[in-house]
Amino acid sequence: MNIKNLSLSFGLETIFDHITIQLPERKKIGIVGPNGAGKTTFFKLLLKQIEPDQGTITFFQKTRISWLPQVITDEIPETEMSVFDYLLTGRPIQKLENQITKLYEEMADTQDEKEIKLKKVEKLQSELEYFEPYQAEEELLKLISGMNMEDILLDLPLSKLSGGQKSKVAFIRLLYSKPEMILLDEPTNHLDLSTKEFIINYLKNYNGSVLIISHDISFLNQVVSHILYLDKRTHSMELFLGNYSQFEKIKKERVMRLEKIALKQQKEREHLQKIIDKYIHGNEKKANIAKDRQKKLARLEENAVVIEKRQKTASINLHQGRESTSFPLKIENMNFKYDKSAKRNLLYKINLEIPRGERFLIVGENGVGKSTLLKLIVGILTPDSGNIILGPKTDIGYYAQEHELLNLDKNLIENLQEFNLTEKEARGILGKFLFEGDELYKKASVLSPGERSRLSLAKLTLQKANLLILDEPTNHLDPETQKIIAKNLKTFKGTIILVSHNPEFVDFLGVERTLILPEGRLDYYRKELVQKYYNLNQNK
Repeated sequence: MNIKNLSLSFGLETIFDHITIQLPERKKIGIVGPNGAGKTTFFKLLLKQIEPDQGTITFFQKTRISWLPQVITDEIPETEMSVFDYLLTGRPIQKLENQITKLYEEMADTQDEKEIKLKKVEKLQSELEYFEPYQAEEELLKLISGMNMEDILLDLPLSKLSGGQKSKVAFIRLLYSKPEMILLDEPTNHLDLSTKEFIINYLKNYNGSVLIISHDISFLNQVVSHILYLDKRTHSMELFLGNYSQFEKIKKERVMRLEKIALKQQKEREHLQKIIDKYIHGNEKKANIAKDRQKKLARLEENAVVIEKRQKTASINLHQGRESTSFPLKIENMNFKYDKSAKRNLLYKINLEIPRGERFLIVGENGVGKSTLLKLIVGILTPDSGNIILGPKTDIGYYAQEHELLNLDKNLIENLQEFNLTEKEARGILGKFLFEGDELYKKASVLSPGERSRLSLAKLTLQKANLLILDEPTNHLDPETQKIIAKNLKTFKGTIILVSHNPEFVDFLGVERTLILPEGRLDYYRKELVQKYYNLNQNK
């Protein structure tokens, strides 16, 4: 695609400023940049959901674009349509066949506008052939199998899907829709490891353009051949050849080179200024020397190297209040299912004893009840049978995957004032999580997923919990913030129970035991065991 003189602002905030760049066809391009640089906004421009203030985006040819947004839950309709029927709508085969049949019926009834109708039929037939009606269902079944979707899920109504299942359904439908360009916004947030592996292989072999916004460095390194960097400081874009690690290396070398130039310029600046200060008030000859040096200094300032400032990072400080008893949580023979008339339990005979200070991981594919188990522990849901026993001194802090604990109708300060803080105290804490100025008065409903994650973490720090229940705490967050969270949790004195598809994050925390769902099997944590478990499921 060709981008020419592209500019976009929201109010006084400039997003893009006179950008001209060409992106190659049929390449896998990772899109990176600091929060607020305009990554998702760029996708909305490509999809024509918003229009630029000036400039153009021109595709080399007519291009079918499909988009997987960062927040899936709003994209899947809450209807009783079955998953399989919804997936089939990814290609408009039935609609095109109906239109062709209708035109033939009209031509049989009357000869009026026969030539025009025949041309319409040819156009519709060409479009139908693009979607390969005779191979389409076989292609869909391959995607369903490759993404490890159980047959029982295909008959479920869309309204019954979990967050992870919705992500999987949306991804399958997108791939099945046969786009020529795929836009992916944080695609791995809710994917289990086996599904992620399938997606990596699929995209590597995909014969089309793929643009990916992701904080998942491993994913980018395996898929992309180029990196498009969005510079928040200059409101510009720059294309780099190579994967994310190669981009980082180039960027680091460039910064080092610029720092050397800047240091040399600073020494030259100081030298010129000394001469100016010494001779400016002297005789005519000396004054002329000073004026010459002033011209040189002006040229130096005009061509001065500007070093990109390091992005601010969040300051996260998780401390428990009081110490819990020796066993903050016990679960005895617990069963649960959403549909009480169903024969099979979602969670069956779960038995756990969590000692104080343990790091405990829950793993399993999408839809096996990981988030449900956490909601049962925190009391959002109630078990059908069995017991969840909290120790008398157990104080729970809960981080919800979909940020359900945020009050979306309140602004950021009001969300924190639920903990009886003054406005000044709330401002101070929000500042540590990179919120400042007018954005403190934004309603939580308008925040990006990354901003909601940071606000949720801010609320978590105020709970002074000794038992943290964490559901995908690294989703939507940049790698630097993920590292900060990991370091903070590593030193946390209390107990942690978490669900995470981020193996590097889990490894760093020092997880001791693992509950594998749906079996309900307990085992000591070993990275190879968890990987082996996912691979076994992938090969079923």
